Amino acid sequence: MNTKPNIIFILADDMGYGDMSLFNGGLSQTPVLDSLTGEGICLSQHYTSSPVCNPSRASFLTGRYPHRTGSIDTYDHLGGERLSVRERTIADMLRHDGYATGLFGKWHNGTIGDEYHPNRRGFDDFFGFRGGWQYYFEPRIERNGSPLRPEGKYLTDLLTDEAIGFVKRNRTKPFFLHLAYNCPHFPLEAPEEDIRPFAETGMFNKNVATLYGMIRNMDRNIGRLLETLEKEGLSDNTIVMFTSDNGPDFGGHGEGSLERFNCNFHGSKGLTYEGGIRLPMIMRWPSGLPSGTSVDAMVHFTDWLPTLLSMAGAKLPEDNLPVDGWDILPVLRGESGKVNTRRFWQFNRYYPYVGSNAAMRDGDWKLVRPRAPQTHREGDGEMDVKLKNDPDCLKEIMQIEPRSEFSYGPPLPAELYNLREDPEETNNLAEKDPVRVKRMQGELEKWFEEVEADRRECPDAVFK
Repeated sequence: MNTKPNIIFILADDMGYGDMSLFNGGLSQTPVLDSLTGEGICLSQHYTSSPVCNPSRASFLTGRYPHRTGSIDTYDHLGGERLSVRERTIADMLRHDGYATGLFGKWHNGTIGDEYHPNRRGFDDFFGFRGGWQYYFEPRIERNGSPLRPEGKYLTDLLTDEAIGFVKRNRTKPFFLHLAYNCPHFPLEAPEEDIRPFAETGMFNKNVATLYGMIRNMDRNIGRLLETLEKEGLSDNTIVMFTSDNGPDFGGHGEGSLERFNCNFHGSKGLTYEGGIRLPMIMRWPSGLPSGTSVDAMVHFTDWLPTLLSMAGAKLPEDNLPVDGWDILPVLRGESGKVNTRRFWQFNRYYPYVGSNAAMRDGDWKLVRPRAPQTHREGDGEMDVKLKNDPDCLKEIMQIEPRSEFSYGPPLPAELYNLREDPEETNNLAEKDPVRVKRMQGELEKWFEEVEADRRECPDAVFK
């Protein structure tokens, strides 16, 4: 009999607090997620480790800050999204401890190069796509390295079908299922029956109505997975988790804009303000965690690796690289326990730069270095699309100019917020507390130097 808990980690893509109907007054339709919140634990101060996708995913997989792992930029063809081969993933560790492991959906931690394939990074089963995004109708995907071009079925439905099959195949042994939906990341595509309820209200433009339709479809599919757990008698001893990789995408203008309600958090995807990094997290484990509760402690993506290992009764390998996360299981159970309230973030294209789009949180206080002007090479966006349409068009990553060729502009003045009093980051206190700003800025720079030095030691790191 299996006594270890099963683990299902469901990861949406570009979804914020405001995309759940529980938090947006019913603008969207997410009855399954809303119900799951009442059945388990809802974390109110849950942070990703990056405002964009693959760095945050690398951090979840390793328990380490993204910079350390080599996964720092989203362009597949440049290799900046690769999770260094020196890293050991949570799938590696759980598989070593007897778990069946499966990834269904988006990988985006190594698109080019066999050594970065999910099957080489701890996952027994992989069904999905290796890049940063994919089409929902007639997608180019694969099953354990074999290309597939399924027709006539929506990708979110397909991923759920495969996840359900994995659960049924492994019902008698512990399993780790990472269900990495690409919803609601672009391209904006959804079945007409899911778009119609939002389009008919006249409250939303076409893009937001489609996006809400995508989320409605995903919510229904999560319900199918939960029903499978119930039918197979696995619900009580299965840890079900739902979150997103970064904040909502607010791109576009006018009728093409994706701007929508996000609980009034400042910023969105790509930015280190709260709207880009503060995300919902719902957890349910009937036999191991309380239900219907809220946890206000600060929790970070790096915390999930040591916490899940603790839940599974597994240990971090003695020769593992040092992790940045803390085991927060006692906190989740309402027992005495501590969390790490000093955290750091930074993201820009290509070569990392601490003077742009960086942040530090220290207790209630948060320092933000606003995003400075960034350099984007001509053609990188076009190459990104080409690779999604033809995954075999590149066998090696493309080279990029030396660091000296890039200039991100002078740093903008630092901003300071007290998040307990001002969670929406509307009142910049930097001028009133320059001593705190100077101290926190120094700590941010010290952290950046440390993680960047670690990254440059990766044997396969790019942008050195």
